[in-house]
Amino acid sequence: MKHFKSLSSYLEYLELPAPEHPMLSIFSSKENGFLPCPIKSSPPITNDCYSISLKKIIKGNLNYGRTQYDFANGALIFIAPRQTLQWDESVIYDQKGFSINFHEDFLKGTALDTQIKKYSFFSYSVNESLHLSPKEELQLESIVKNIEIEYLNNQDGFSKEIIISHLDTLLKYANRFYERQFLNRKEISTILLEKFNRNLSAYFDSNQLQENGIPTIEKIAKKMAVSQRYLSDTLKKETGKTTTEHLQLHIINKAKSFLLHPDKSIADVAYDLGFEYPPYFSRLFKKVEHITPTEYREKFKQN
Repeated sequence: MKHFKSLSSYLEYLELPAPEHPMLSIFSSKENGFLPCPIKSSPPITNDCYSISLKKIIKGNLNYGRTQYDFANGALIFIAPRQTLQWDESVIYDQKGFSINFHEDFLKGTALDTQIKKYSFFSYSVNESLHLSPKEELQLESIVKNIEIEYLNNQDGFSKEIIISHLDTLLKYANRFYERQFLNRKEISTILLEKFNRNLSAYFDSNQLQENGIPTIEKIAKKMAVSQRYLSDTLKKETGKTTTEHLQLHIINKAKSFLLHPDKSIADVAYDLGFEYPPYFSRLFKKVEHITPTEYREKFKQN
């Protein structure tokens, strides 16, 4: 797989103009009426850059990470360094939008270098991108315009600090708009929660625990064709619990059924649930139920 360490080499590969700054580039449809398009197709590639793009794609598929998705018009897409990209000639762009690309080293020594890693939407898949309202789109375009002014003018000792400040503002607005999207798409969130629970139940009921152990959140998310971070954020907004907490509840509910069998020892129950070490199971059970598995079994006998 081809990897690009510099922004210049990445843009050259895409057949786009060289950047005004060695670590930062901005393309906007307002420059000359259209947004430059990259090469028509590409095998899987990676690079060391962040990308924030509002690209309205009319039709076609693009591989982002490991999965192929259909693009929606007006989607704001966030790509982190070393994520895999691939597209083919079926992708047709609407010549509007903007694209900001900056090398990860551009943030070194700034507060944003740490903060940007906390924005989970850089780990979302394309079908989980941010869909902007017309008003939101105008707000972000005004911020991009401010960045563009600094980028195109003769840059001085203040330019980078100002650009970083605008990037920080852009990401904060994006975070706010994602919060809105979670609320407005509550029905979708509910469906995702139900699908998550069905996948867990199917796994637990198929006796895969003993053979394959406790499933990871990454494995469940992959089966659901969503990113792990998006699944976690969605369930947290919907239920107040993380994906790990939901998984733990499923494990404990299954454990309660096993504990009703008096012929099974606590260690047997732990192994049946996929735990390699029984003490791990006992600690988790007590953490969730506030009593030990033995105490739970005794309590059930008394009732």
